[in-house]
Amino acid sequence: QVQLEESGGGLVQDGGSLRLSCAASGRTFSRDTMGWFRQAPGKEREFVAAIARSGGNDFYSDSVKGRFAISRDGASNAVYLEMVSLKPEDTAVYYCAWTTAIYYSGAYYRNPKIWTSWGQGTQVTVSS
Repeated sequence: QVQLEESGGGLVQDGGSLRLSCAASGRTFSRDTMGWFRQAPGKEREFVAAIARSGGNDFYSDSVKGRFAISRDGASNAVYLEMVSLKPEDTAVYYCAWTTAIYYSGAYYRNPKIWTSWGQGTQVTVSS
């Protein structure tokens, strides 16, 4: 079982920046993928980004590509989401996620069902 804990959310103005962190603990695997989803009020949970431990390709949703960057520290089992040029539509609860699945196409990571562990979420609010 893998436990995830997010941090770094908060309130920021339109055009601002935030960095989210997620620490993983518990059972570790030599090959796994970590990612971020978000959920705004009244909307379904939406894929944001994913990155495999092997340091291969990273994947992003079209809505954040070019503004968000995902990275991970394999030694500390942590994953980060650097967010710049934030917009009010980025306002949501951001969830860290983990899976042993490794795909070479980002489309597969968009399905919440392939992720086996989730954090409690951290609120990001972008004011206009």
